[in-house]
Amino acid sequence: MENNNTNELNVELSEEIADGIYSNLAIITHSNSEFVIDFLKVMPGIPKAKVKSRIVLTPQHAKRLIMALNDNISKFEAVNGIIKLTDNNSIPMNFGGPTAQA
Repeated sequence: MENNNTNELNVELSEEIADGIYSNLAIITHSNSEFVIDFLKVMPGIPKAKVKSRIVLTPQHAKRLIMALNDNISKFEAVNGIIKLTDNNSIPMNFGGPTAQA
């Protein structure tokens, strides 16, 4: 009997992509046909940040992504405890530490 499972996906991950890109800020914009998520790395004391990666999604895929993130956060918190958020919603320019001096 032949097994033709069409739900399997062969995913390839290059070494460069496997390293990942660190991001501590995401900016999300949308139109009527797509969501754009820009991932940035903000450094302490530097008021400029470059977009490190951009992901463009259909509204349906954006909704699936948020559902998958919610599911994974729930599973993470069940094992590791509640993820605490800070009250400050602004972009931290000094990361809460002392100001750098030269």
